[in-house]
Amino acid sequence: MREACEVADILQQQITNLSKLTANTWQIRTLQAIADCRTHALGGHIDKCDNPKCNHIHISYNSCRNRHCPKCQGNKREEWISKREGDLLNVPYYHVVFTLPDHLNKVCLYEPGKIYGLMFKTAWSVIRSFAFNPKFLGAKTGMIAILHTWGQNLTLHPHLHCIVPGGGITAGGKWKAVKGKDKYLFPVKALSKVFRARFVEYLRKEMDLPGDLYKELFSKQWVVYCKRPFWGPQQVVEYLGRYTHKIAISNHRIRDIQCDKVIFMAKDYRHGGKTHPVTLSQQEFIRRFAMHILPRAFVRIRHYGILSSVIKNSVIPRLQQELGEPVLPARPIFLHRQCPCCRKGRLITLYMFKGRAPPRQNVLN
Repeated sequence: MREACEVADILQQQITNLSKLTANTWQIRTLQAIADCRTHALGGHIDKCDNPKCNHIHISYNSCRNRHCPKCQGNKREEWISKREGDLLNVPYYHVVFTLPDHLNKVCLYEPGKIYGLMFKTAWSVIRSFAFNPKFLGAKTGMIAILHTWGQNLTLHPHLHCIVPGGGITAGGKWKAVKGKDKYLFPVKALSKVFRARFVEYLRKEMDLPGDLYKELFSKQWVVYCKRPFWGPQQVVEYLGRYTHKIAISNHRIRDIQCDKVIFMAKDYRHGGKTHPVTLSQQEFIRRFAMHILPRAFVRIRHYGILSSVIKNSVIPRLQQELGEPVLPARPIFLHRQCPCCRKGRLITLYMFKGRAPPRQNVLN
């Protein structure tokens, strides 16, 4: 169902100004794709339900399938979650968030690929070394990291949401659980200091930046947030559903588009997460939205350690036998090509077209 106001509506109104509001041609191409999503510009297809009691005809415009598009994430999210469910272990999972200070925002705008890549590298380096430390765990663990670059008001706020299992594999190949239950994974203050030191170290090697910037980075406390463990696999699945394919702003948050203004809802976490309206000009809205378009081919969801694609196929089945398979909540079967009328049949494509849809009788004859 189409939302009353969409990001695409704003982009279509400002289509001639996109080159003035963005930093590079890749951002322009992405915004153009979002504006054209599910319109005649991308062509379309005519489908028929294979249920003999339905036989309904559906005429649809094609999706852009861009990972920054608010309308194209549902299918990808469901497919990704169904694959990850098979990798879950019957252990507690922890939610760790690594955040960059705003001193680096300008650098992020000019070199997003390098800075965000260093975030992933540093976060895994910190988690891995703390896990290897016998004082905390003394085992090899894993991590799923998801990059978000935005705050609720669309300003730049780069941070990594990480899921870490509550334990790891020892040198002898056995599972070792974290010490204590219902406590934080590792000391947050220690994580913050090590994260800051290592990130700055990697930054010095990768980029030639002013010396004053490094002093500012060490003068400020960095934020690493560690939540208590999820209650069970069901929470992990729900979390993955909320965060994996999230984008800078969803269409349902946009309340109104008035002349040159955009009104959307945002949470103020400094005041208990209270929701309030934010009003921006259309140009400023697009400028902020474009800041969160990632470089081409940049991987924003990464797997490490025992959860990496290289290792998990041999490790996860063995650990599931040792620890027992987790009991997952029943999830509705997701069918991308399910008929929206009868909810039973599958859609079969009869005809694909470019531009506006042909009359229905031409297809049926």
